Amino acid sequence: MRFEPKRVLVEQHALDYTLGYELYNYFKTKNDVEVKIIKSHNRVTNIPGKTPQQGFFEAKRTLVIGVRKSEKFQTCRPSAHYQLPLATSCPGKCEYCYLQTNLGKKPYIRIYVNVDEILERAKNYILERKPEITIFEGAATSDPIPVEYLTGSLAKAIRFFGQEQYGRFRFVTKFTDVESLLSVEHFGHTTFRFTINSPFVINTFEHNTPSMLERIIAAGKIAKANYPLGFIIGPIMLYDGWQNEYENMLEELAKALPQKQKNLTFELITHRFTQKAKSNILTLYPKTKLDLDENKRQLKYGQFGYTKYIYPKNVLNEFKDFFSKQISEKFSEAKILYFV
Repeated sequence: MRFEPKRVLVEQHALDYTLGYELYNYFKTKNDVEVKIIKSHNRVTNIPGKTPQQGFFEAKRTLVIGVRKSEKFQTCRPSAHYQLPLATSCPGKCEYCYLQTNLGKKPYIRIYVNVDEILERAKNYILERKPEITIFEGAATSDPIPVEYLTGSLAKAIRFFGQEQYGRFRFVTKFTDVESLLSVEHFGHTTFRFTINSPFVINTFEHNTPSMLERIIAAGKIAKANYPLGFIIGPIMLYDGWQNEYENMLEELAKALPQKQKNLTFELITHRFTQKAKSNILTLYPKTKLDLDENKRQLKYGQFGYTKYIYPKNVLNEFKDFFSKQISEKFSEAKILYFV
């Protein structure tokens, strides 16, 4: 499932780079795509929409092509040391997505054309910390797979980290267009992770994303290409029949992976929300079926001063016991990194 933009906004400076010039000409040949030159990728005012809903969904069909000028990378604790800024936002329309509260009311998809410069900055961070290993996260504020066919940024990053003794790369995706990455020489330095979920959660809340089985098939291809492999199961939700659906999901996954898959990890994330997220969700998806009833949750105070509504302790314990048992039975070599 590739991202096909409705409009493309190209930062003037991006035309000075080969990738920016090529993408500009590529989209100019498409009669159904609106293409405009803009001054800055940080000041985008060309996205229509008279209501928050209209603006949001128009932004999800907008591609901005820019040049990343900042030499500073954001930290990415605890999963990595730094974010690797290759793209921003995602064409998926997941109703619960935390990026809805992080990327503004019009979360357009943005890519950077100066990938070599970005990787050179990553090299400097690696040199500063050697001989310690420095880990970079490529999907902290994006899903980079849907735009990979346009940029080739992931393939370039994977090759780069494959040659770095003290550098490692990781990213996560819900998407399945992975063929171009299967033959890239990664030397085990890139961890490829998939977010998977039950059919109910995907079909009800994860709009414009591949199905559970499509993701599992793609994961099987990545496993055969000998990438270190991981899975985020999340957000785990409480609903009638959740045990059966999640057990079937893990059974299908076990069938798709080689027996005794090495370096296999799981990250387990239960559904939670903030008041701000609830407000945004109800604005964009007024008919949502998400359980946003604060009376059914307990409060958890976050490290940045805001509160989250999480499942009560008895539900969390039931989730934890269930997934721990299922994963240990079906994936004897796997490691659960965390449960939250």
